[in-house]
Order: sequence, then C-alpha cells, then structure tokens
Amino acid sequence: MKKIFVLLFILTFSLSAKEPQWKKFDEGLKQAKLTGKKVLVDVYTDWCGWCKKMDANTYSDKSVSEYLEKNFVIIKLNAEGDGTITYDGKKISPAEFAQGMGVTGYPATLFMRSDGQPITLLPGYSEADMFIHVLSFIAENHYEKKKFQDYLAEKGVKK
Repeated sequence: MKKIFVLLFILTFSLSAKEPQWKKFDEGLKQAKLTGKKVLVDVYTDWCGWCKKMDANTYSDKSVSEYLEKNFVIIKLNAEGDGTITYDGKKISPAEFAQGMGVTGYPATLFMRSDGQPITLLPGYSEADMFIHVLSFIAENHYEKKKFQDYLAEKGVKK
C-alpha cells in the first residue's frame, strides 16, 4: 500500500510539473496565426550559461510555464543554429533574424503579436517572480497603454 501511495505521489507531481512545449520557429508562427495568441521567442545559444539558467529556473517555474501555456505560443530559437526560418515571407538564418530583431546578447526574449510583428525585446536573464509580471504585461496588452515601471507600481511590485 505504501508503494502505491508513493507511486501516485510521484505520478501526480510529475504531471503537475509540466515542461513548456516549445515549438520550432515556422511551426510556432503558424500556430500563433491560427490561435491568435501572442508569441514568445526564446533566443539562445548552446554555449550560453544564462540561457541554461533561464531554462532551469524561470521557464520551468510552475506559474511561468502555466501562464505561458495558456497565453502564448512559445518558440525556442538557437541564434547560431543551422538552416533557415521563414519570416515576413523570406527565408533567413536564425542569426539574421536575431540580429534584425536587435538581439545583441543571450538570452533574449522576443515578444511578438500573433501576426508575427514584434512587440518588444527583453534582453538578459529574468527571475521567475519578475518574469511572470513581464508575461502578464504583454499578454494582457498593458504595453499598449503604459510603461512597464508604471504597471509594476500599480501592482505594488518593487523592482
């Protein structure tokens, strides 16, 4: 009986600790157009330590991953990856896309509308407790009316 309880506990925990469902670039943009969801593009490189920390601490945070799943189509893009992606009707390399979006370091989080038009770029690493505010600021369209600092102040969040 004790083994069954432990097994159920493990299964329950593993089901609730859901990993984000990352899409490839072209697939993600197509899905965003179909669903009307905004897009989050995690621009990273394989050698980037802060990118790995962002995966381990921020994207894997339960509140962050649940919010992302509900409100965004999420894309992982290796800026030094091989191949091409399709953006704005053109085939370009991931590096060309990242550079064109203003990425100068990693990690970088690009937010886009469902039609693929950029909203903003968040450079660097973010802790989960602050990143969740960034997500709601973008997903709930607050960025259209106010600055992020004002949004945080209204919520009583100290940066």
